[in-house]
Amino acid sequence: MARERILVVDDEPGIRELVGTYLRNEGYAVDQAADGERALDRFRERRPDLVVLDLRLPDIDGYDVLREIRRDSSAFVILLTARAEETDKLVGLELGADDYVTKPFSPRELVARVRAVLRRGRVDDPADDRLVEFDGLSIDVDRHEVRVDGSPVDLTNLEFQLLVALAESPGRVFTRQQLTEQVWGWDFYGDERLVDVHVRNLRKSLGDSADDPRFIGTVRGVGYKLVAIRR
Repeated sequence: MARERILVVDDEPGIRELVGTYLRNEGYAVDQAADGERALDRFRERRPDLVVLDLRLPDIDGYDVLREIRRDSSAFVILLTARAEETDKLVGLELGADDYVTKPFSPRELVARVRAVLRRGRVDDPADDRLVEFDGLSIDVDRHEVRVDGSPVDLTNLEFQLLVALAESPGRVFTRQQLTEQVWGWDFYGDERLVDVHVRNLRKSLGDSADDPRFIGTVRGVGYKLVAIRR
């Protein structure tokens, strides 16, 4: 079985080497880039499964690198940021990042985050070979395809996994912690507010509204549920 390939992008050689060493010790194939331009070139050449991306790069801003990646790829992205402002992290998540780690960080924590994110792409469950249909919404789990009113919808891997988690038990209210455990993994110890951001992104992709939900409803103070009626 081929090893997952990870691209580490950071302008500090010490961080690149440290992160690369820990990831290689876990069995991953690792590429590195010191700036945004090289990162995009390496990304297009090697098509990694996951990118560890520093937001503060010397040439192309990390946000712009993320935008370029998201133009034609749903590869997982974990942001590295030294920025304390909450808005910086939220902007990255809104642009399609899957998670973030704030500097200074523990390499073991980063490896755990990488493992949890990649695990979502390695689900091998025979029950996943199915088509789930609701009023106006169809989810082909095996083909990783979603349609709204017959039109295809482009979702990131994380958005798709969130939708599948909700669709497996329509009408059931999932807490943020339950969704975190199902999508990120039981051993994930990041910020549960990631769920809110990615649900918001998912709604936007589906053309849904929090105020008048067609597919995903909010149960205030508790969590989320799929409100669409199953066919």
